[in-house]
Amino acid sequence: MDSFADFIAGIPKAELHLHIEGTLEPELMIALGKRNGVSLPYPDAAAARQAYNFSDLQSFLDIYYRATAALITEEDFYDLTIAYLKKAASQNVRHAEIFFDPQSHTSRGITFETLIRGIERALMEANRSLNMSTKLIMCILRHLSEKEGFEIFEKALVWKHWIAGIGLDSSERGNPAEKFRNLFERAHHEGFLAVAHAGEEGSAASVRQTLDALHVTRIDHGVHCMDDAVLVAELAEQQIPLTVCPLSNVRLKVFDSMRQHNLKAMLQKGLLVTVNSDDPAYFGGYVNENYIEAAKALQLDRNDIIQLAKNSFTASSLSKIHKQLYLTEIDRYAATHESSSLHF
Repeated sequence: MDSFADFIAGIPKAELHLHIEGTLEPELMIALGKRNGVSLPYPDAAAARQAYNFSDLQSFLDIYYRATAALITEEDFYDLTIAYLKKAASQNVRHAEIFFDPQSHTSRGITFETLIRGIERALMEANRSLNMSTKLIMCILRHLSEKEGFEIFEKALVWKHWIAGIGLDSSERGNPAEKFRNLFERAHHEGFLAVAHAGEEGSAASVRQTLDALHVTRIDHGVHCMDDAVLVAELAEQQIPLTVCPLSNVRLKVFDSMRQHNLKAMLQKGLLVTVNSDDPAYFGGYVNENYIEAAKALQLDRNDIIQLAKNSFTASSLSKIHKQLYLTEIDRYAATHESSSLHF
């Protein structure tokens, strides 16, 4: 093994915060646009990449939702999903819990059946041939109403055998978690895993409100929890997972630079923090790139990487037996790579 980057690349890991629409690379977007006769705001992939210059979450979402116009058919959703899964497998992601945003598609006239059949076909292929397990989490768009959330939730119940969880994403600012209290009560009643974005745009108070109002088992992002010492102590004691996305946080100006990111401080406080890629086609890297860039900037050491990899499985919704199998595999990997060089 030549470098610390190789050690990171080879360690088994899970990814728990990944929006499948956010894996739509410009090349595939342009190809699908041509295939479907969809007019896109970019003449080619290079022009699209140049447009990926964001000032905040909303400026990203404006581009993100325009790009989804290229996704029309079941085959499109299959192509999108299998491309991510192959990339993740190449980075030794062994388990992925994948978000999808059906409201951004059904609002365009795409049927729920079209998108979920395409996604699920790719997930089944990955389970068979890529040495990966997967779970699918349907996100509710928080900038829309709870009534609209309930409408998509009812459609999702038909496909409950394919959907493991319910999440909450989109614009945090001005859209408090409390707005979706009734919907998440129903999700719990139906037996779904419940997770939600909080503490990205929002403050530590947003994290606390999300936990209190929605009773989620995992917070997506959550970096602003560090502004409240009492909350941090509670999160650490209860080992509530936080799915952090370092490259995303920098690209969306949550932090001015990776050196200012609080990932290492979160680890030092004993938080159950994980590393994820969020929307990698837009933010400059998949899960390994997030590990590597964070390690470089924050001087994460070998033990930090091992802990983050272990956290990724501990924080997952896998069974205790499957979690332990992966944790044991990480221990074996670490033991056989003890001489890994701590340089990039």
